[in-house]
Amino acid sequence: MDARFKSREIGRKALDVDALKRSFVEWLVYSVGKDARAATRRDWFNSAALAVRDRVVDRWMDTTRAVYAADAKRIYYFSMEFLIGRLLLNNLSNLGLVEEAREALDRLGLRLEEVLEMEPDPALGNGGLGRLAACFLDSMATRNLPGYGYGIRYEYGLFEQEFDHGWQVETPDNWLRFGNPWEFARPEVLYPVHFYGHVERVRDGRGIERAQWTGTDMVHAMAFDTPVVGYGGETINTLRLWSARAAHDFSFSDFNDGDYLKAVEGKVLSENLSRVLYPNDATEVGRELRLKQEYFFTSASIQDILRRYLQHHRDFDSLPDKAAIQLNDTHPAIGIAELMRLLIDQHGLEWEHAWDVTRRTFSYTNHTLLPEALESWPVRLLERVLPRHMQIIYEINARFLNQIKSHADISTIQRLSLIDENGDRRVRMGNLAFLGSHKVNGVSALHTDLMRKTVFADFHREFPDRITNKTNGITPRRWLLQANPALSALITSRIGAGWVMDLEQLGALRERADDPVFREEFRRAKRQNKKRLAAYITRHLKVDIDIDSLFDVQVKRIHEYKRQLLNLLQTVALYNDIRDNPTREFVPVTKILAGKAAPAYTQAKLIIKLANDIARVINQDPVVKGRLRLVMLPNYNVTQAELIMPAADLSEQISTAGMEASGTGNMKLALNGALTIGTLDGANVEMRDHVGAENIFIFGMNAAEVQELRQGGAFDPRQVVATNPRLKRALDMIGSGIFSPDDPRRFQPIVDSLLNGDHFLVTADFEDYCNTHATAAELYRSQDEWTAKAILNTAGMGWFSSDRTIMDYATEIWNVAPVLPMTGDAD
Repeated sequence: MDARFKSREIGRKALDVDALKRSFVEWLVYSVGKDARAATRRDWFNSAALAVRDRVVDRWMDTTRAVYAADAKRIYYFSMEFLIGRLLLNNLSNLGLVEEAREALDRLGLRLEEVLEMEPDPALGNGGLGRLAACFLDSMATRNLPGYGYGIRYEYGLFEQEFDHGWQVETPDNWLRFGNPWEFARPEVLYPVHFYGHVERVRDGRGIERAQWTGTDMVHAMAFDTPVVGYGGETINTLRLWSARAAHDFSFSDFNDGDYLKAVEGKVLSENLSRVLYPNDATEVGRELRLKQEYFFTSASIQDILRRYLQHHRDFDSLPDKAAIQLNDTHPAIGIAELMRLLIDQHGLEWEHAWDVTRRTFSYTNHTLLPEALESWPVRLLERVLPRHMQIIYEINARFLNQIKSHADISTIQRLSLIDENGDRRVRMGNLAFLGSHKVNGVSALHTDLMRKTVFADFHREFPDRITNKTNGITPRRWLLQANPALSALITSRIGAGWVMDLEQLGALRERADDPVFREEFRRAKRQNKKRLAAYITRHLKVDIDIDSLFDVQVKRIHEYKRQLLNLLQTVALYNDIRDNPTREFVPVTKILAGKAAPAYTQAKLIIKLANDIARVINQDPVVKGRLRLVMLPNYNVTQAELIMPAADLSEQISTAGMEASGTGNMKLALNGALTIGTLDGANVEMRDHVGAENIFIFGMNAAEVQELRQGGAFDPRQVVATNPRLKRALDMIGSGIFSPDDPRRFQPIVDSLLNGDHFLVTADFEDYCNTHATAAELYRSQDEWTAKAILNTAGMGWFSSDRTIMDYATEIWNVAPVLPMTGDAD
């Protein structure tokens, strides 16, 4: 047993089976208000969650006491997204209580798995950004680093994805419908957040002229806290999410006048701020709401940080020594202007002092190399919604440009400016985040190198020591220990349980890749996971899956640069090959896709429809039955990923080289023994180095070749298609309505995008991708050789733990040290 679990009591809460059973029943009766005979599985879930939460609170308070006693520097992780996933199994596992809870529920006539299924999966994120944030919180707590996550408590999250005749349909994700047993409402932690109004110049008590933001609309930000349980239960950190509350809930005068809608209009408009993650920004109203969301949570969070800091410090000189604010992408970048506003306008600091404090407090993680994906806001919008912040941004910009004008030419100055003066003047939030941070990091070695050469090349020349690399990682607790109990148990039986805290210990498995007994047991664990996923697919899609087929998986956000289209084109080409050669022995392949498209992203939604239409034709064709299947799973989320990752044989990481910052799905799949087929993009490059070039299937152009091809101007996708009969045939089938007989021209926009420019170079990489896929399929015939490479993939993934990533941040960016919790009764 791990040394962290040696105590069988936390605070006053015993951890044995009898104590857990007693707590489950007590919470059911005295909180849920149900008798055991009348209780539903959801009632039992709530009771179990509350009983487990009880066993977290004492350590949570111990952690807080220890941090205050040490006057320790804290990490504040700002993110618009936190894809935390279900928490009951996670918290039981991190407390070492899974088997005790299983037995306690068994004595009550319940199965743990049935209770776990009742927990909603909060869609508080859109993909890798939010899941990375959740992995980082897990690692901070596990490594005893004092940390807070700050974000928004979205009432409806992203959206639930359904398919209606193959089309994506978005429905509200009402994850709070039955309440949230993990969170603690903090109605006393309430901060005012202002919008609109105007700025006046006034003199303060010392006769100094200052800015005063007045005539504003105000919304309150109310805190909801969720404990973040580190592995072993030693450190419990906090995820603090903000919910919008109206300053004035109800207008009696309007109600009494009979205008019942107007009576609550203010409340509805105010609380829309925390209603939905990423409102559709295709409209002016949607863009304004998104800007307000970003400012809402950053303002509340910074006010909270300053309140906590000022409890123990008189001035702000030490703020950078006590607070490290990490911006997870550009969404919270407005926080730089907000901290400047609070320091100057409310606390009376002079500009130079405030700027020094601000810059040393913030650091920024960049997640994209696409200039169009780096957030920017129209100047006129910021001037109207946040007029004081626009003034501060102008001043930051003017002072910076004045510093560089002696050595920078006009084109460089234009690129470095925080204001894009071309066309509709816009504020470049990436530039603001860079300039206002003491460190800026990429999330893979390739991505960081490209940052220095492309999107932040001018800034890198001005600040050559500011950009650093911190390759992403994943938590092994959720993505192997919890998601894949069969493989976890096998690994622990051979090398012990130390890998859960030190993933590099997986390297000891390399010597077992040639052990026929271990290979067989590894293969058995994989087959067990494939059987579980196949049952899920059959239950939800009514498609039978051959569990001995090659499970070929691409699960991620739907976007053209991630090239789900390349996968689909190869699928059609393979379909044609099988039909043309009905007697040839093909390796059976099951293609598994999942992912959501942004509601306003028309082309991505059309790709989903194409996937479903191709699947319908292939899965109904008796000629290919048993040799090729294609499924598109709806509503991809953390829970579904935990089912898919352990079952995958082949991991599709096929983005256009130079466009994926890192990826973390690639790490999760490889950790669970999938072989990767991918481009040299993002973290794939480092994965190749760690698992061995012979144990990964690399194809296509690299980033330098992509850039050269684009800049050369000679690339003609029509010529590529004309010289590749398999590709031409697949495109002709898609464009002519073979997969859409009810609307033959439905997918013409997809065909046109590939023939007229093909920005993401799908056609350019098609042939090499198909050949590499065939090589992978052929290797799958030799199960011993395939399994040996799968073992080497798992063994090589130790470096990709989020524990390693977080400790790199802590030592090289944040300068934060671990704090061991104090124990004892509260005063």
